[in-house]
Amino acid sequence: MPEQQLVEIAKALTANASVLIIDEPTSSLGQQDTRNLLRIVRELRAHGTGILYISHRLEELFEIADRVTVLRDGNNAGTHEMAGVTSRELIRMMVGRELETLYPKLEIKPGEVALELRSVSCKRSKVKNVNLAIRSGEIVGLAGLVGSGRTQLAEALFGLATISQGSVYIDGIPVKIHSPRDAMQAGLAYVPEDRRRHAVILEMPIRSNVTLASLDKLSKNGMLQKRAERDVAQEFTEGLHLKAPSIETLAKNLSGGNQQKVALARWLITKPKVLILDEPTQGIDVHAKSEIYHLIGALAERGMAILLISSEMTEILALSDRITVMSKGELVGIFDRKDASPDEILRLALGQNDSGFRAELKLQL
Repeated sequence: MPEQQLVEIAKALTANASVLIIDEPTSSLGQQDTRNLLRIVRELRAHGTGILYISHRLEELFEIADRVTVLRDGNNAGTHEMAGVTSRELIRMMVGRELETLYPKLEIKPGEVALELRSVSCKRSKVKNVNLAIRSGEIVGLAGLVGSGRTQLAEALFGLATISQGSVYIDGIPVKIHSPRDAMQAGLAYVPEDRRRHAVILEMPIRSNVTLASLDKLSKNGMLQKRAERDVAQEFTEGLHLKAPSIETLAKNLSGGNQQKVALARWLITKPKVLILDEPTQGIDVHAKSEIYHLIGALAERGMAILLISSEMTEILALSDRITVMSKGELVGIFDRKDASPDEILRLALGQNDSGFRAELKLQL
């Protein structure tokens, strides 16, 4: 997904346009690629190109924009010179709330270890020797650059790639995962990063999307119980405050944030012990982000173990109890939330780890 995004950006930059419209160009990019893109945007502006830059990442606007216009529910909520506005004011214009409510963080005492990886490797995707433990009620953030192996690790855990070496434990019990069915039966759920290709089926209604992973529980003698399906779909979509005319609305007609809620609802119905979220707020508006963040916190409060994969440093730092870093397929750092810093995370993501890390890693595990 990030590599596809870079190809699209390169195609737009070679157009030699007098006006360039860029819509969410960094939604799936890591920090280094984002910096390179912003540098190019500044160079284009210096050479006279007019740029309309659409983004939900406010920090980018402060780096490159001259003016900012905020849209809310299709209306102009205000236009300001960037020099005269703060991120707090922009968020208030976008969602009608103060900044403090955007990144909620509940202090939750974690329980027993729900998911443990011991020397997990995946030869095909070059994931190597990953050791990690996540406790119930704990949110562990997973940071890294494009190609670091974050998504590949998630896919291996969910049976989409073969674990060639190592062991996986759920609640202290070893499990063999060869397919998504094995992962689901073990209590794992996975929301992938590319929701339009892998998380929702665009031509199916909300009802069918939401219940897709629970058809066995909603069937009797091999026949799907339509009423039970509608009741479950209605319950979970209402619980997630999904905005749609009805549960018969096609997924392709939903906003990105509501599509993400459909993907989440599908897996929450299965009542997983461990939830893997890969870029859960990619390309969605600030209001939807806030709702997703509150939901993640509520799930952790109920005792769910959460592995949060994200390219947004602010998101990782604000929501995680512990933060892990991957580089070149290996886990190269683990921090407690209070000890983590953007500079240190990026240093490790770039592969600048020290030789003493492995001994420190064993102590933290």
